Amino acid sequence: MFKKKKLFIIIIIFFNSFCLGMTEENFFNEAKKKYDKKKLNEAKFLLQRNIVFNPKDAISYLYLAKIYNTEENQKEEEKNLDTTLLLEPNNEEAMYMLMKIELKKSNYLSVKKLLESFSIICKDLCEKNKTINKMLKNIEPKNES
Repeated sequence: MFKKKKLFIIIIIFFNSFCLGMTEENFFNEAKKKYDKKKLNEAKFLLQRNIVFNPKDAISYLYLAKIYNTEENQKEEEKNLDTTLLLEPNNEEAMYMLMKIELKKSNYLSVKKLLESFSIICKDLCEKNKTINKMLKNIEPKNES
């Protein structure tokens, strides 16, 4: 009898773990669908809910940053990009978005540092490297000595 109870408890724990994993995935998938349909408030809610269940999901933070970019909330966008890069340092899309923010701030030292890392990790967005370099040359201080 004791073995049956123990087996029953193990099965329930396994089933609950499986369902929880499926729920986390559903939050992100649903959020992505809402994002694609431009239902940003609903997508933001689902992404935040996904982060509650899976705080190390870098892609959720990236999509939140994209939503905040659309809403022109630079502070929140930057915070989510920083978190994305903390969790996934080789995320080239997050790095590119952060470089654009730093360019707007005219923070060329930060952009140069990010650009060096970006040059090493880029796979899909390598053509953006030239664009950033060109923009960086426009904001660098001129040496007039």
